[in-house]
Amino acid sequence: MSSNGYRIESDSMGELRVPEKALWGAQTQRAVNNFPISGLTMPRNFIRALGLIKWATAGANAELGLMPTKTAMAIQAAALEVAEGQHDDHFPIDVFQTGSGTSSNMNSNEVIARLASDKLGSKVHPNDDVNMGQSSNDVIPTAVHVSAALTVHEILLPGLKSLQAAIEKKAAATAGNVKTGRTHLMDAMPVTIGQELGAWASQIAHGIERIHACMPRLTQLAQGGTAVGTGINAHARFGAKVATLLSEHTGLEFRQADNLFEGLATVDAAVELSGQLRTVAVSITKIANDLRWMNSGPLAGLGEIALPALQPGSSIMPGKVNPVIPEALAMVSMQVIGNDATITAAGQAGNFQLNVTLPVVAYNLIQSAEILGNGAVLLGENAIAGFTVNQDKLNEALDKNPILVTALNGIIGYEKGAAIAKQAYKEGRPIREVAKEQTDLSDAELDRLLDAAELTKGGIKG
Repeated sequence: MSSNGYRIESDSMGELRVPEKALWGAQTQRAVNNFPISGLTMPRNFIRALGLIKWATAGANAELGLMPTKTAMAIQAAALEVAEGQHDDHFPIDVFQTGSGTSSNMNSNEVIARLASDKLGSKVHPNDDVNMGQSSNDVIPTAVHVSAALTVHEILLPGLKSLQAAIEKKAAATAGNVKTGRTHLMDAMPVTIGQELGAWASQIAHGIERIHACMPRLTQLAQGGTAVGTGINAHARFGAKVATLLSEHTGLEFRQADNLFEGLATVDAAVELSGQLRTVAVSITKIANDLRWMNSGPLAGLGEIALPALQPGSSIMPGKVNPVIPEALAMVSMQVIGNDATITAAGQAGNFQLNVTLPVVAYNLIQSAEILGNGAVLLGENAIAGFTVNQDKLNEALDKNPILVTALNGIIGYEKGAAIAKQAYKEGRPIREVAKEQTDLSDAELDRLLDAAELTKGGIKG
């Protein structure tokens, strides 16, 4: 041990210094030295997945009689500590590293070997023991799938379901709030706020369905393919046993990939999921922007609703309150769409038997699922659930909406209706007043035909 807080470790390339208290070894340290690029490290759920994979691989090797039970148990105990986040400070490697993720795989091997050696009281080797029957080329694709599946199951889907429930509850509460509809951002026939929100709820429901549709491919694991997909140095039943153990531990239905060569050579399942996350992001952008428009004002904008006041909106304009949650969700969506562009480019960058963009795929995919899930909860709880409706403002616009004359088309014709609408708009008068002057319709007929609430129900009245 040196006197300056470092120790000497060695690998096949020679010796180098490693911080004295670090659990990692030489190969991790080489990656730390080689990639001081972003300061971004691999996500928590990815490190968790690596720990779970090493736990399952040790268990599979023991079940197959390839590893002593005591060694396997020590590795499994250490791996679960990694999975639980007890040693995250010992995973320092930058996202922008070797494209196969070999550095991160060896980081987990070295940390787990060190911990397991301490538990066992004898040497556990990072390659020969912790990495038995494995290659970075199947461990890291497996970790991408496991970490993404866990994030989807634990954060994304619950968040989206929470948002859907919040929208549906608010839609029911606002089913009677009639307002002016808008197409092209211009006045159109009336709708209810409940109908508007019903469309949002449907968007989120379809997004949930799309994500569920990805899961049968995301939960296929490359483990067992080892270096190039042939499974060299792994027992024939190894990959299937690993998938079974992971399923039992997580409650998700993992299985070995139908084609291990595809599992190593592509990230198509990640690209597919990312595309569906992008679709959800587009939906959320639409919802966030509708909320911002409806909340705009309160005097010079639409002023249809008032979002909950969460914080002061300006450092110079007293009393200003901004729609901060919809703004945040719009930025979340932008990030997800950008992440999808990165994942798409990464997916098409694979060559022959291996895709070598795996760390950046994992980073972006996990981030997208996390921020969409967390953001969805906030949008539902802190914006949609608490907004109030300004019905007086809605009624004011409805009374003067010249497009209501559309309801008279079947009686007076399009041309006459257009003339009435133009006059009402020009003179700033309710459409009913002008229609009474320009037609032979009675007060009762006009009341019935121009009832805004009835017009939201569609169909021909008569």
